[in-house]
Amino acid sequence: MEPFTLLTFTIAYAIAVLVPGPGVAAVVARALGGGFKGAFPMVLGILAGDLVYFVFAVFGLAAIATYFGPIFVVVRWVGAAYLLYIAYKFWTARPGSEQMKPKNEDWLKTFLAGFSLTMGNPKTIVFYLAILPTVIPLDQMNPVAFAELTFIVVVVLLIIGCGYAWLASAAREMFQSERALGRLNKTAGAMMATAAGLVLFQH
Repeated sequence: MEPFTLLTFTIAYAIAVLVPGPGVAAVVARALGGGFKGAFPMVLGILAGDLVYFVFAVFGLAAIATYFGPIFVVVRWVGAAYLLYIAYKFWTARPGSEQMKPKNEDWLKTFLAGFSLTMGNPKTIVFYLAILPTVIPLDQMNPVAFAELTFIVVVVLLIIGCGYAWLASAAREMFQSERALGRLNKTAGAMMATAAGLVLFQH
């Protein structure tokens, strides 16, 4: 695929990922409450969900996603419920304790929370359906072009998602007092609850 076409898609996608939304709010909240390691599985989950919708759009499976709309509604509610649970844990965490640091068994749950957050957001596939035909000649799609676009999606989302997580984690490290950590935990809880609300009330 032409370098200019790939660059155009990269810029458009990067802008879309940079704009704060439920995913960014959830990643930042998770990093504020549990550090970078606690947020990274969520970034991977969001990436996995993005890739699913990306494949749907590229191969014309949007109709299937629409047909199974009720399933995505259930996924949205389950994901929002888990985000609210995390929000509660953040809000009630003892400042400075190990309570909010992720345990090994929480990795999969955090990943699934990120995945369900994206899968419950139909705006993701709407974005792909809008941007792909605009900047990518889909009739010329081939395995190499698909691999190039997939690579761009993975790299851009990982860089921006991890960037948000790292900045939020660094902000947490600046506060060492129990009082400051307590405020950060409550901030993280409020942000996570907000993310859950955005997931539930988006159209």
